[in-house]
Amino acid sequence: MRIPAVLLILSLAAPSAAAETPWQEVAPGARARLISSDVLKSDGTTMLALELDMPATSNTYWRVPGETGIPMTLDFTGSTAVAGHEVLWPFPTLETKAGYVDFVYRGPTVLPVELKLEGKTADLKVEAFLGICSEICVPVTASFELPLDFVQPDRAQGLRIAQAVALTPIDWEDPREPIDWVGFDPSADALAVRISDPDVDPLSLIADAGESGQLFGAPQKSPDGKIVLLPLLGGEDGRDVEGMPIRLTFMTEMGPYSVERRVSSAGSTVTGD
Repeated sequence: MRIPAVLLILSLAAPSAAAETPWQEVAPGARARLISSDVLKSDGTTMLALELDMPATSNTYWRVPGETGIPMTLDFTGSTAVAGHEVLWPFPTLETKAGYVDFVYRGPTVLPVELKLEGKTADLKVEAFLGICSEICVPVTASFELPLDFVQPDRAQGLRIAQAVALTPIDWEDPREPIDWVGFDPSADALAVRISDPDVDPLSLIADAGESGQLFGAPQKSPDGKIVLLPLLGGEDGRDVEGMPIRLTFMTEMGPYSVERRVSSAGSTVTGD
């Protein structure tokens, strides 16, 4: 991964009494803030989001950023009454530039976060690190403070967060198998995926082995049209892929979904657990 040398350090934002922090400029033409639904659920969770206001010419990155992307991290350790958090990543766009593949968000972007609280109020102090790219890529940090007291829901922000959550892939629970086989094709140096459900858009497939695993490129249909091939990137050894759990994310008419499959050994036609 190529990390540019420029690092923009932003000053600490003042606490906000509303369900959002003030905007902070994080890169030329791009700004960021935290927003909150101000709703505490019965299970002790609440929803907030990192909102990015970027021009269409700028982008940030998905949970698996790609070959040149910069992964985003959120640090809540300075907060009080926060037991844990999970970023809910909306379905990204796959882009290929100068021969490199990245998974990105362009323009205005809302990245939802589910927060687990230890009480009925919280004081958030959040350090965000992410990449903002246009002509050049700039790793940036931003600091936010936001008190949560849940006196009154912020319905406008809650709706905007809910819209972003609706674009986040969820586990496939339909009894029909969307994908019935995953293997590795050494002749194509690519992951081979056989789709068994017509609702799955084959050209929307994204395969990843996690943040430290192999990366795969844009989906392509095999010459016979029965298999979708996702080329292995970065000169990795395809033999290391066999037996590996792979998460496959895809789009349908009902929205985005994901499944986990184990890559079958060469010559096998049945997926693992």
